[in-house]
Amino acid sequence: MKPTLFVLAAGMGSRYGGLKQLDGLGPHGETIMDYSIYDAIRAGFGKIVFVIRKDFEEDFRKKILSKYEGHIPVEVVFQSIDKLPEGFVCPTDRQKPWGTNHAVLMGQEVINEPFAVINADDFYGRNSFEVIAKELQRERNTNGDYCMVGFKVGNTMSEGGTVARGVCSVKNEHLTHVVERTAIGYNKKKEIVYPDEHGVMCRLRPDKLVSMNMWGFTPDYFDFSKSYFIEFLEENIDNPKAEYFIPSVVNKLITSGDASVKVLSTESEWFGVTYASDRDLVIANLARLHSMGEYPESLF
Repeated sequence: MKPTLFVLAAGMGSRYGGLKQLDGLGPHGETIMDYSIYDAIRAGFGKIVFVIRKDFEEDFRKKILSKYEGHIPVEVVFQSIDKLPEGFVCPTDRQKPWGTNHAVLMGQEVINEPFAVINADDFYGRNSFEVIAKELQRERNTNGDYCMVGFKVGNTMSEGGTVARGVCSVKNEHLTHVVERTAIGYNKKKEIVYPDEHGVMCRLRPDKLVSMNMWGFTPDYFDFSKSYFIEFLEENIDNPKAEYFIPSVVNKLITSGDASVKVLSTESEWFGVTYASDRDLVIANLARLHSMGEYPESLF
């Protein structure tokens, strides 16, 4: 069974200053998502599912989805802050989305096969899709048999400001713990640092593995996620800044023994647009990859 690629594209990109999912950065106006879809198709994925916000559906279908017709089946699901489990009502003052794992939950109605999760605005590279597609097509005899692609944090930084990354602890090629750090940046010595829960600045080695939200799951992950989301809401529904992140669910599943997560290594070069100042570097990197023959003149 071919795996599905689930693309998280519901964010506005507030730090970037616009809908960066729709920004043409390639030599012929390609979006970063175009490269992800192209790489996914040649790696063996069989379907693409996008989670977006309903209010930019028209733009999204016209500018993005129309390109993929005839290349791979595509479905769209919608994330909204009021889409909560039965018995819960979104507070009227809530403006912030509920987070990445809430976005993942939106795919439950259309995904029935192993699937990979990626961010729409990250360039993961050809080899990343190859290794996760191969792993997802492996036969499984149990639930909770998941995977993720790990990237070295030093290769995922932005000169424009701090970034959010899932900092990973790994043993015997399997994830033992992942913590979402939302303010990783450089200090004056160009060391990579982040504030911990108490505001103490901690250093990260450049080769420390982090999650870039390139996860591999099977459909049972939706059931776990829904159960834990109810727990999350019981504790946090009145906290306007609380977010339901993928790493928080993964940690619970690893700790409880309900899941194991194999960490896959990749030769791919990651890059992305977190801030507007990152844009020129991404444009240059994509042009270089085209000139090297990694991508054809026209992707679709």
